[in-house]
Amino acid sequence: MDGFRVTPERRIDNPRGDILHAMKASSPGFAGFGEAYFSMVNPGDVKGWKRHNRMTLNLIVPVGQVRFVLHDEKDFETILLGPSDYGRLTVQPGLWMAFQGAAASPSMLLNIADIEHDPAEADSVALDHFRFDW
Repeated sequence: MDGFRVTPERRIDNPRGDILHAMKASSPGFAGFGEAYFSMVNPGDVKGWKRHNRMTLNLIVPVGQVRFVLHDEKDFETILLGPSDYGRLTVQPGLWMAFQGAAASPSMLLNIADIEHDPAEADSVALDHFRFDW
């Protein structure tokens, strides 16, 4: 499936608290800066399906674990991210995406988007719109 990439990010061990890199202007997938926001995901809960038409997403999970599911109207691709599976998921416009909290406690993700939030630029459908076994 085209339209996404997972980029390993640097995690620096520190006895007082690890440092988890997220993104640099020179990073693959950086397409400009519009906004950054955090989203909390409760264990087992699913958020989605959403398809952005102009926004490029850069998703990092520093706390917990999140299962991302991408869909291009034909195939599904599943990516698991968290501190032990640390990396950045870049999602180009045009792919459907949903995600699920996959840890025993709430998870947190960071999205570094290339444009500011605009509710008119994205499409959403109900979870049961696509046949995926959560």
